Amino acid sequence: MFQGLRWRLLLSYLTVMATILSAFGMGVYVFFSRNLYRQLDKKLLTLAQSAAPSFAEVEQNGSEYLDQVDKVPWRDIFNRDRQSLEWFDDEANSIGNKGFSQIEFKPRPGAVNIPKYLVDVPIRAYTISVFKDSEVPNKPTLEGYIRASQSIEEIETVQHQLLWVLSCGGIVTLILSGLGGMWLTQKAIEPIEASYFKLKQFTADASHELRGPLTAIKFSVDIIRNHPERIHPKDSKKLTAIASATSQMGQLIEDLLFLARTDKEVIVPTREKIEISLSVILQNLFILLEPVAQNKKISLKSQLTDNLIILGDKSKLSRLFSNLIHNAIQYTPEGGIVTIELSKQNRHAMVNVRDTGIGIAEDQLPNVFDRFWRADKARSRREGGTGLGLSIAKAIAVGHGGRINVTSKPNVGSCFQVRIPLINRSNTPGKY
Repeated sequence: MFQGLRWRLLLSYLTVMATILSAFGMGVYVFFSRNLYRQLDKKLLTLAQSAAPSFAEVEQNGSEYLDQVDKVPWRDIFNRDRQSLEWFDDEANSIGNKGFSQIEFKPRPGAVNIPKYLVDVPIRAYTISVFKDSEVPNKPTLEGYIRASQSIEEIETVQHQLLWVLSCGGIVTLILSGLGGMWLTQKAIEPIEASYFKLKQFTADASHELRGPLTAIKFSVDIIRNHPERIHPKDSKKLTAIASATSQMGQLIEDLLFLARTDKEVIVPTREKIEISLSVILQNLFILLEPVAQNKKISLKSQLTDNLIILGDKSKLSRLFSNLIHNAIQYTPEGGIVTIELSKQNRHAMVNVRDTGIGIAEDQLPNVFDRFWRADKARSRREGGTGLGLSIAKAIAVGHGGRINVTSKPNVGSCFQVRIPLINRSNTPGKY
């Protein structure tokens, strides 16, 4: 139980850490990428603005003017191996270009990325509009466009390196966080685990100590009730109530002691497992409980496969299936059916206890085997019940190397299935 709790806590911790690291890495990546492009846009804007004064010369002379490198004003900041400059008229027709690449797209003011599959290399382009004075004051006329562009291969390389560093750093951090989380969850669970084990041991000890006084009370009440002539008629009902409460208390103590003894932390004597026929156990329980079912006008049926032998404790297995059948009868209304089925599945014996009772809501099924569990309507406290029957059934099934589960639908019925390994003749009987 605590091992599962440790893993759930560790998984929750790692999930939170992974979410934080992912958000942090994404934030760092976006911040640096935007910063790199912002710096490039400033450089391209400066280059385009430097080329604006030469717009008229380019429009008149075209390539002849652009080939005169010593005359162009932008020559000192222009890298023809990595950058390009393009001039367009007011109708977006090219009138000149200089640099390593020419983009076959109409100019559009602002910055834009041109992906690699559209050009030879991925490019960042920045376009500005060029205006000239007109006859109307404060209303300049569009003269054309200038587009400055540059390869962004270096930026993409930096982005890939940053992404790789962030990914590796995140994985390493997550691994270290996992190691630290294992230590933290261990330390967090230790006091809870210690308290839980002490509580279980206390339950076992207290239950054992209570058996003595309760036995004395029950013995005294039985003696008094065996001499009715000494009892005042008004006290008869009181003695009956005391006897009933004592019996219920005794059953509760026995159940608590049984569960405490099934916990590994409480040291109790062990007994040899013996070869047992499940068919015989279930047939005996059928004969014993059929009158109980008939009193409630419930049909008790059986479908049993012979010669299914397991290693186990007969009294405990009888208690397991008795609890399940009693539960089925208790929560099945008059006219209902309770069926006991025994079959073989591979190397396991399968026992199904089906009923047509009130059923259990789907959201309550995970809690069915919890100690003292009862759903509000489906599992109300009945007279003499302790709420430990299904917990005891699960403990016995697990103690025999098996498991128990339940399927149910409200107002349709429930099916408790017990799966226990069949005897392996190559193995010697073990301890129970």
